[in-house]
Parts: sequence; structure tokens; C-alpha cells
Amino acid sequence: MCRLKFLGSFLSLLLILSISRLIAQPLDSATLATKPVFTSLEEALKNPDQVYRLNLRKQKLKKVPSEIFKLKNLQELNISKNKLTEIPAGIENLPNLQLLDASANDLVSLPAEIGQCTSLKRMILNRNNIQELPSTIGNLNALEYLDLWSNSIIEFPEAINKLSETLKVLDLRVINMNDERQEAIRTLLPKTTIHFSRSCNCN
Repeated sequence: MCRLKFLGSFLSLLLILSISRLIAQPLDSATLATKPVFTSLEEALKNPDQVYRLNLRKQKLKKVPSEIFKLKNLQELNISKNKLTEIPAGIENLPNLQLLDASANDLVSLPAEIGQCTSLKRMILNRNNIQELPSTIGNLNALEYLDLWSNSIIEFPEAINKLSETLKVLDLRVINMNDERQEAIRTLLPKTTIHFSRSCNCN
């Protein structure tokens, strides 16, 4: 009897884990495009498991609402054109996130926890004041497009070299860099198409 109970409990646990894995799978781009885009966090939180796309651009946000991290199936997040100074560590709670658009804010860095978002394919961070990237960016092995134009970054962690096979486009326009720094980045990402502005006579 005890063995049967144990077996029953074990099978139930396996079923729960299997279902959770099915729920947690990132959607393909065609399927994701059919999902509705929520523009109100309040509305999104009414059925959080049904929210795949959230657009909170131009909502005068000064902080990323922590409630966003309850949306476990979220795969597209647009928080552009706000007044955000940071992306909190809670971003690690969105493992299925494929698109992050945090452009036109006041960000100066990214949290190390961004490296937990291993489903990220596109990260749009232009028009901020980002000065450095965490080494954990090397964990984003699905990342294909990274937009950093008009930021303050001039050097990259060596760990970004881990993306050399997957990162297709890196946009670094409107960033003052001399030839040496540009070449150093090309060396880290030899297969990536990198867009630079004209090099400068700067340090």
C-alpha cells in the first residue's frame, strides 16, 4: 500500500512537471504574433497566465512595476519612452521573454540577472546612458539582435564572445569610439554585423 501511494505521488509530480514545462515553452514568432497586446498592467493581471505581450510605453513610469514579474508567460515587454533608471533584478522571473524594448529611458546599466532571460532574441536599449554590460550577457545564447545606439558604452565584457555564433546584428551608432575600440569589439564578435558611427580621435 505504501509503495502504491509513493508511486501515485511520484506519477502526479511527473505530470505536474510535464504540464509546467508545456506552459513554460516560448512560442514561435508566428504564434506569438497572434496573441493580444496588453497596454494596461491592471488588465493583464486579471488573467496573468494568458499574457504573452505587454506594452507599457509612454506611461511616465519611473520604476518597472514589480507586478510585471508575476506574468510568467510574458514573451514581449515594451517599456520604452518612460523615465526608468534601472531594470530590477526581478527580470530573472521572466525566463520566456523573447523581446525586451527599454529604449528611450534613463538606464545606466543592466542587472546581472538579465543573463537568466535565456529566451531573449531581441533587446532594444537605444537612447539610454548605459555605460557597461554585465558579463552574464554571455548567457543569452538565443540573442540575435542587440540595439545600443546612442548610449555611453565603449567597451564590452569578453563574455559577449559567447554570442559570436548567434548574435546577428549589433547597433553601436551614435557612440564615440576610436578605431582601436571598434576593432576590439569586432574581434569579440567576428561574425556579427556591427553598425558603428565614424570613428573619432578620442580615448
